[in-house]
Formats: sequence, structure tokens, C-alpha cells
Amino acid sequence: MFNVLDITYRLLTALLLGGLVGWERERHERPAGFRTHILVTVGSALLMVISLSMVELYPDTDADPARIAAQVVSGIGFLGAGTIIREGFSVKGLTTAASLWTVAAIGLAAGAGYYKISTITTLIVFITLFFLSKLELGVSSVNTRILKCRVMDKPGLLGEIGVTLGSKEINITNVNIEKNSNEGEMDVELIVKIPRNFDKSIINQELLKIEGIRAINWRNL
Repeated sequence: MFNVLDITYRLLTALLLGGLVGWERERHERPAGFRTHILVTVGSALLMVISLSMVELYPDTDADPARIAAQVVSGIGFLGAGTIIREGFSVKGLTTAASLWTVAAIGLAAGAGYYKISTITTLIVFITLFFLSKLELGVSSVNTRILKCRVMDKPGLLGEIGVTLGSKEINITNVNIEKNSNEGEMDVELIVKIPRNFDKSIINQELLKIEGIRAINWRNL
């Protein structure tokens, strides 16, 4: 059986490791932040300790400590799904959902006494979230533009814009529509991914062929 000091050490290790990942998510104001990641990690560690204790208490049974671990991984999937939000054409929260799943695994490792593995994994996760996100943002912004169109408020116009952009291999990642001060007009702002052979003048010519588009403006993200 585990003594109280050993159990406490495992739970505190899980708390610190989960808190580090949770702090990074809290900085970005994600739905699952500091406290949520700690609770997931500590809870996973406790379940692993209980699972291992059951094997020692009942050695003559076919108790398998991996069963509880498997259920933890499955259960975290439902929690992670709650952090995924769809806004317009974009989906947010996938990284946070993945981090919850990962800290659950870290908690299981800490609960099993694999301190080095859990610590190394936490450092890898933290580096991925904290540093690689900046690199990803830098790479992403090079190929991302904001397209703002002043258009007539008429059915099907947004679809025509989407088809025109799609024919030029331009992908829309987000759309925002606002009413304009002019009667019957609105402003459509699109965040788009552009291809390497992007030619703004050609795209503008194609867009202005669409009946109802009054003005076009491009700017960097």
C-alpha cells in the first residue's frame, strides 16, 4: 500500500505540472484554464493511485490498473469537447481540448510514480503551447489577409463572393458582417488564406464583376 507521504507527493507533482500548462491556457483566456487543468491532472493522478492500490489490496483478482486509465482518457474527451466553439466559419478550442487530454495523461503518469516522464512531457507541452504558437502565428500571418467589401444587402451575394475566392484558391477562415450607415448596404469583412501566386489586382477585377459589390479593401492581418 502507498503511504500518505507518497500519495501526497504524487498529487502535488500532478498539481504543479497541470498548473503550468493551465497557466499558459489562462493567459490566452481559454474556457479551460488554470484551475481546470489542475483539477484534471490531480483527479487523473488520484484515480491512478486508487487503481494501483486496488491491485495491491486484492492480488488474487484480475484487477487491471489500466482499466481506470482508459476510462479517464475516454472521459476527458467529453470535457474537451465542451471547450470547442464554432464561430462563423472558424473553430476555436481545439488546442485547449488537446491540452486537457494531455494533462490527463500527465496526471496518470504522476499518479503511477513516473515523475521524470510526466515532467519531461509537461515541458514539451509547455514549449509547444508557449513558444511554437508565436512561430505559428508568424508563419500564418504571412499568408493571411483581411478582405473588406462594401456590398448591397441582397440574398446570395456572400455565396458569390465565396465562390469567386474559392476559384482562385483563396480560403475563407472567418466572416464578420455589419450594417452600413448607408441604406441597403453592409460591410463584409473576411479573413482569408491566400495562395503563393496571389495577385490582388486580378482578384479585385473578378470580385467587382459581381453585381452589388461597391468597394474592396485589402489589409494585412
